[in-house]
Amino acid sequence: MENQVLLHFLVPLFCGALSQPIHYSIPEELAKGSLVGSLAKDLGLSIQELPARKLRVSAEDYFSVSAESGDLLVSGRIDREKICGRKSECALEFESVTENPMNIFHVTVAIQDINDNAPHFFGKSIELEICESALAGAKFPLDSARDADVGSNSLKMYTVSPNPHFSLSTKESPDGSKYPELLLEKPLDREHQSSHHLILTAMDGGDPPLSSTTQVWIKVTDANDNAPVFSQDTYKVSLRENIPPGTLVLQVTATDQDESIHGEITYAFLNAPTSTNLVFNLNPNTGAITTNGTLDFEEKSRYTLGVEAKDGGVHTAHCNVQIEILDDNDNAPEVTFMSFSNQVPEDSVLGTVIALIKVRDKDSGQNGLVACHIQEELPFRLQPTSKNYYKLVIDKALNREQTPEYNVTITATDSGKPSLSSKTCVTVHITDINDNAPVFHQASYLVHVAENNPPGTSIAQVSASDPDLGSNGLISYSIIASDLEPRALSSFVSVNQDSGVLFAQRAFDHEQLRSFQLTLQARDHGSPTLSANVSMRVLVGDRNDNAPRVLYPTLEPDGSALFDMVPRAAEPGYLVTKVVAVDADSGHNAWLSYHVLQASDPGLFSLGLRTGEVRTARALGDRDSARQRLLVAVRDGGQPPLSATATLHLIFADSLQEVLPDLSDDPLPSDPQSELQFYLVVALALISVLFLLAVILAIALRLRHSSRSAAWGCFQPGLSLKSQPVVPPNYSEGTLPYSYNLCVASHSTTMAGLNFHHVAPEVAPPQDLLCDDPSVVVCGNNEDPQVSDDSAFQQAPPNTDWRFSQAQRPGTSGSQNGDETGTWPNNQFDTEMLQAMILASASEAADGSSTLGGGAGTMGLSARYGPQFTLQHVPDYRQNVYIPGSNATLTNAAGKRDGKAPAGGNGNKKKSGKKEKK
Repeated sequence: MENQVLLHFLVPLFCGALSQPIHYSIPEELAKGSLVGSLAKDLGLSIQELPARKLRVSAEDYFSVSAESGDLLVSGRIDREKICGRKSECALEFESVTENPMNIFHVTVAIQDINDNAPHFFGKSIELEICESALAGAKFPLDSARDADVGSNSLKMYTVSPNPHFSLSTKESPDGSKYPELLLEKPLDREHQSSHHLILTAMDGGDPPLSSTTQVWIKVTDANDNAPVFSQDTYKVSLRENIPPGTLVLQVTATDQDESIHGEITYAFLNAPTSTNLVFNLNPNTGAITTNGTLDFEEKSRYTLGVEAKDGGVHTAHCNVQIEILDDNDNAPEVTFMSFSNQVPEDSVLGTVIALIKVRDKDSGQNGLVACHIQEELPFRLQPTSKNYYKLVIDKALNREQTPEYNVTITATDSGKPSLSSKTCVTVHITDINDNAPVFHQASYLVHVAENNPPGTSIAQVSASDPDLGSNGLISYSIIASDLEPRALSSFVSVNQDSGVLFAQRAFDHEQLRSFQLTLQARDHGSPTLSANVSMRVLVGDRNDNAPRVLYPTLEPDGSALFDMVPRAAEPGYLVTKVVAVDADSGHNAWLSYHVLQASDPGLFSLGLRTGEVRTARALGDRDSARQRLLVAVRDGGQPPLSATATLHLIFADSLQEVLPDLSDDPLPSDPQSELQFYLVVALALISVLFLLAVILAIALRLRHSSRSAAWGCFQPGLSLKSQPVVPPNYSEGTLPYSYNLCVASHSTTMAGLNFHHVAPEVAPPQDLLCDDPSVVVCGNNEDPQVSDDSAFQQAPPNTDWRFSQAQRPGTSGSQNGDETGTWPNNQFDTEMLQAMILASASEAADGSSTLGGGAGTMGLSARYGPQFTLQHVPDYRQNVYIPGSNATLTNAAGKRDGKAPAGGNGNKKKSGKKEKK
C-alpha cells in the first residue's frame, strides 16, 4: 500500500523524463494469468536484476508483473464494453515503475473486441396494425436491436420468417445503426385472415455470428367492403289477438362481415303506412318487432312489413315480415291484493307473509284456469293457499344495502289457447337495521404536507361511508393511535369528528420530523355501535428554509483565512481546489450551484456549476498577480434560492518556502466592497456621535441658562455703578493691572436674555474673578431685598494660570511690546489702547459696523461663539459703563470723542475680542 501511494505521488514528478510508451495488444476476456508481453525484456531489464529493481505497474486491477520472469500478466477481467463502451478503439494506459534507480515508463495495452455479445431487442414482441386497404409496397419500420460489440462483431442484418404477404429489408440510419423495415408484398384481407405472426431475427457479423429473435404480431384492421345480409328474405309469424302491448312479434337479423362502425347495423320500417307504426314498433338496434297496441282479428288479420338494414357506410339490405293474427281468448285474468305490507325489515325471517293475492278470469272452462308467477331473481315466492288465492312470502335473506326496494311483478296467465295474462307490479321497501360497519374509501392514506405550514390549517381529510340509514349511518371520526408520544399527539394534529378533516396544530419542520403514523377510527351511531380503523402516514415535505453551509474553505481558529497554492506552470483545466457546501434541506432545495461573485482576475479561473471545482482557465501570465482572490456564492435550487459565500485565497507558487515571505510582507488585496462598507459604518457612527453631542450640549445650555437667570439681579432698576482701582496682588503673574467692579443696570426686563454661555473654557475667566477680584466682571448685588442669597454666583478659588497668548494681547496685530512670558503689558500706552478697543466695541454694538473679525453687526462674537450669537442677543448697556481714567460714557455718541471714530481692532483680534471688551 505504501508503494502504491508513493507511485501515485511520483508519477506527475517524472512525467517529463519518461521514454516512449510501450505498446501491447490483446483481445478482451483473456483468462487470468494470460501473458500480455515481456515487460522486463522490453524495458531492457535482465531477470537477475528484477528483485532489486522491484518492477511493478499501476493498473493492478487488470495487470500484474511476474516476479520471476518480468512478464506482464492479466490479473483481472478485461471487458472491453465495460471499459470503453462503444468506442471504436480501446486502450488501457498505465505506468510501470522500477527502483534503484527510480524510473517510470508508460505502457499502453490495446483491447481488441471479440464477439462476446449477441444482439438483443428491448421488447419481447412487436405489435403492428395494418389496414386491409393498404396497398402493396407499403413500408413499415420496426424496432431495432442493439449490439454492444463494435466493428465486424456488431449488428449486421435482419431476417424474418417466410410469409406470402411480407418481406424484410435492412436499413441504415444516419448515425450508422441498422434497423429492419417491413415491406407489404400483396394486399391483406381481414375477413380471410385477421392477423399475422412473424419471427424477426437480428444477426451480427462475428465468427461464429450471434443472433436473437423477437415476435412480430400484425393485426389487420377492417375496411367497409361488405354489405349487410338478412338471414331470411321473408319472415312469417302468427299472433293471437288481444296480446298485450310490447309483446315481441319476432326479431329480424342481418349480419355484416365488417368490423367496428362498418359492421354496425340499424333497422327501420320501409315505406310503412301510419297505421303500421301505430300497431308495431321496430327496435333500430336489435331488429326486434313488438306490438305497439292491441291487435284485433276482426279489424285486420294480416300485416306485411318491409324492413331495411343499413351499415355504418352506404350499404343496405331489405326483407319482408308477414304477420298473421289468430282469433282466440279475449279476456285476461285479473289480480287483486287482499292485504299488503310494503315496509319489510331487512332482518325478517324466511316465510314471512308480505301480501295476500286473489286472481280471477272472466272466461270459463280451460280459458278461466289461471296460474300466477313472479320474477325468478326476486327473494320472494308465490305460495298458493286455496282456489285462486296466493301468498307472497320471503324466500331469501334480505339486504337493504344491496337492494333497498323490490319491484314485484305478478303475472297471471290463463289456460286458453292462446293463453292470456295480466301483470300487476308492487314495490316492497326494505327498512334498515344497523348491520354494516363504516368503510373508509381508501385502505390507507398517504398525506404530503409542506413544512412551515401555518398552525390550524387543514392537511387532509379522511372519508368513510356507512350504507345504513339515519343514525345507523351517521359517522364520527377520531384518532386512536400514533407513533408520536401520546402527550405530544394533540400538539401535532387533530381531527374534526364530523367532517374527518385533519388539522395541523403546529408548524412542522422537515429537518426534525420527516413523517409520522396515525390510526383513525370511524364509528357510527347505531345500537350497538360499529367502527372501522384506517392508517394514515403523514410525510412532511421540504421547503427551502435552510441556506447552504460552506464546509470548505473555512477559517482557522485564529480567524485567518486559508489559502491554496497553485503551481506556476499549471495548465488550463488544472484542479486548484474545490468549494464544499451542504444544505440541510432535501431534494431540489438542496441542489447546490456555485457562482463566482468577485475575482481578482475573472478570466484566470473557472468554477464548476455543480461540482464547485475551481480550475485554471488559462496559464499564468507574466503580468498576472501571483496572489488571487475569489468570492464564491453557493446557491441552492429552492424558490426563492438561498445562498452563502466563501472566499478563496489562491497563490501561484511552486513551494511553501516561496509562499511564506509573500504572506508576511504583501497582504492580500483589499476588497473594495469591504472598504466601502467600512467607510459607511464609520461615517454613520461619527454622525450619530455628533448628533448625540449636539443634543447633550443643547440640554446643558438650557439647564445653565435656567440656573444663571437668578444671577442677573444686579440689572434691576436703580442699581448704581461702583468702580475703584485696586492693585492686584498677583498682577506680575500676567493679570490685568486694573480691577473693575462693574454692575450693568437696565430699564428693560429683557436683560435676562444676556448670557455668556458660549464662552470657551480655555478663555473664560476663573470663578474667583467674578466679584471682587481684580478683573472686569459682572456680578450680582445682594443689597436688593428682592434678590435672595441663593441667586448669587458661587465663588471659586483663584486661578493663577490664566494667561493671554501672544495673539490675544491687545494692540496692533496683537504683538505689543512686553515680556515673552505672555503677561499683559502694564504701560500707559497699552492701557489707552485697551480703553479705545472697549469704546470701539461698544460703538459697533450700537451701529452694527463691527470689524472685529465677525460679520456686520456681530461685534466679532459670531466668529468666536458661532453664527447664532449676534447683536440681537446683546442689550445696550453702554450708558451704564464707566472706564477709569476717562470722562467718556459708552453711549451712542461715544464714537464722537475727539471728533474721531472709535479705534476698533482689526480682523486679527477676533480670538481675543471677548477679553478686550471686558
